[in-house]
This record gives sequence, structure tokens and C-alpha cells, in this order.
Amino acid sequence: MAIETQWVLDDAHLARLCAEWRERDYVAVDTEFMRVDTFYPIAALLQVGDGRCAYLIDPLTIADWTAFAALLDDAAVVKVLHACSEDLEVLWRLTGTLPAPLFDTQLAAGYLNIGFSMGYSRLVQAVLGIELPKGETRSDWLQRPLSEMQVRYAAEDAQHLAELYEALLPKLSEDKRAWALEDGAELVANLQRETDPDEAYRDVKQAWRLKPRQLAVLRVLAAWRERQARARNQPRNRILREHSLWPLARTQPTDLVSLARIDDMHPRTVRQDGETLLELIRHAAATPEAQWPAPLPEPLPLDASGLLKRLRAVGQREAQRLEIAPELMLRKKVLEALLKSGYPNGPYELPDSLRGWRRERMGQALLDVLEAKP
Repeated sequence: MAIETQWVLDDAHLARLCAEWRERDYVAVDTEFMRVDTFYPIAALLQVGDGRCAYLIDPLTIADWTAFAALLDDAAVVKVLHACSEDLEVLWRLTGTLPAPLFDTQLAAGYLNIGFSMGYSRLVQAVLGIELPKGETRSDWLQRPLSEMQVRYAAEDAQHLAELYEALLPKLSEDKRAWALEDGAELVANLQRETDPDEAYRDVKQAWRLKPRQLAVLRVLAAWRERQARARNQPRNRILREHSLWPLARTQPTDLVSLARIDDMHPRTVRQDGETLLELIRHAAATPEAQWPAPLPEPLPLDASGLLKRLRAVGQREAQRLEIAPELMLRKKVLEALLKSGYPNGPYELPDSLRGWRRERMGQALLDVLEAKP
């Protein structure tokens, strides 16, 4: 059956529709974008579904996103998305606003124990019994006009996302609905916590092996890379490859020849930014000792794996009791942060990353496991 589809090509039409959508209980939202050689995604199409019609909003012809931003911010209208981390980036970049409340159908599937991290097509097949067309996800969404298959793909995404919400919502208990929305709010909060460039060095692989003076160099290089990626709107690895950061900070080359020999160093980087990198290294290496970063914590030793397994079992038991996908319960990073707070002899503290209902239901049980360890 053909899906009713409506193009939205001007500001006035979008504003009228947004006023109508704000009278609904929910709207389904999806995006198509391009992100090949850029740091930021380029919005190519927005789809909205209300259960009756699929609306295709062309960001190449819309100038005023005020009404759409107000819709995203309207607490009375649930915004339904699927596996939405990249969609959130598109919406934030385009409108300056993020959806609240946010209901992610991928998370909802986990709360119903249908599956964890299920792709959209698989979930539509599992819940609605509909097989979606394939092959358009990697096509050029910035071309105009869009092909007939692209239009069909985009319209079906919007329509079936609305149908998914209507099928999943009644199956969720009141608690699980609240938890799904809580997780949606956490996704939004995470995006709003934009990485401080001066803290980017903490995420560099093997950074913990560096001495404080070397960390001072790594901190400067990682911050420069992050700021340049944003300013030039280029992928981070186009500015300076990830695997070059650690050897740069460790060996601190002083000339272009030595710089070019660094692991995974692209010749283009040496040509374009070689002198800048050498100056950054020279300056950072002269940082006074009082301003060096503190040593980074080492990874947990292998003998902590048994304790980590027992902590994970707390989440698995609770997942079984609540009939939730176990992977949705306690993330490995959260458990590692808990262990690092006091390993090996304690005392332990629940990390800030363990929030909301998970902290309330499992926090004390996790601490009990650590207190009872042999």
C-alpha cells in the first residue's frame, strides 16, 4: 500500500505543520545526512511521521527552523527516533535544539527483551512483519531530485517508525516507559556535554603509559587536533591520525624528518601542519612541572576480571527478573569506573555515570558484592 507522502519545501509550510504536530501526542523523526569528509554531519533530509502521513522536509530549502525547534522542545509531544545518536547531532547542528522527551525505539526493544541494539529494518520485521527495501542508506542524499527509491525509503522510515511506537508503547509497563524516556534524556544530555578539547588526551589509547611531562605534550596535541577538526570541519584523523598522538607525545620530535617517521603520520599532515606541530611540542615540553597533568589510572589488572564478572551478574539477574535485555543494564565502563574507585582493597564509591533507576535498583547490590569479595 502506497504511503501518503508530503514534501515540505518552505518555511511557512513547515511552521504550519509544526503547529499541527504540537497538538499530537507524538511525532516520529528521522534524518538522512552526509558525513564523508566533514567533522559535522550535513543535513540532507528530515522525515516526520504522525501515523497517517510521511512528511519529507528539505533542509536545502528551509531557512527558518524556529518552529521545528519549538516542536522538539515541546514537553507535551514525545519525539520518537531509532538509534538516534547521529540523528541528534544533525538536529542539534540544524536547529540548536534537541528532542525532549525522547523515545528511542531501539532502547524500547531492549526493555521488552526483543533484542539489544537491533537495527531498524530488523526491528520493523520483528514487530510489524514488514520487510523494508535495502540499498539506500549509503546513497547520495544531497542530490536533487532524489530518486524514486530514495523517496520511498525515506517515507517508509517515517511511517513505520510511527507504527513501531504505537506497537511498542502499550507493551511497556509504566516503569519501563519511564526508564526509556530517562535513557532518552541521558542521550540528549550526553550530546550536550560536548568534549572539552583540553580533556581529549584522556581518551587517547595507551595514554596511561605516559609520564606527566609527556602527558603535558599529549594534552596540547589532542586539544589542538580537536579544535582544528571543528574549525576546519574535517574528521579528526584528517587533521592528525589517532595512532600518531601517543608516539608524538612519547618521542617529541624536534624536526620535520623525525616528525615524518612517527607511526601512522600522514605526509599531508607533515606538509600542512608540521611546523605547527613541532612548535606545539616544543612549547608543551617546556610546561612547568606544577602544570603537568596527573598520571592517568592504569587499566584494571587481569585478576580483576573475576570481580568484574560478579558485578555484571548483578545486572544480569535484575534483567532476568525484569525481562529486559541484559546488555541494557550495566555498561562495562560503569563497572570499570566502580572498580577503579577502590581496587583492590576499597573502599568503593558508585561512579557518577551510574545514574537514575539503575543506581536506585542495583547500586547497593554492586557495593555488597565488592564488600563481600574473598
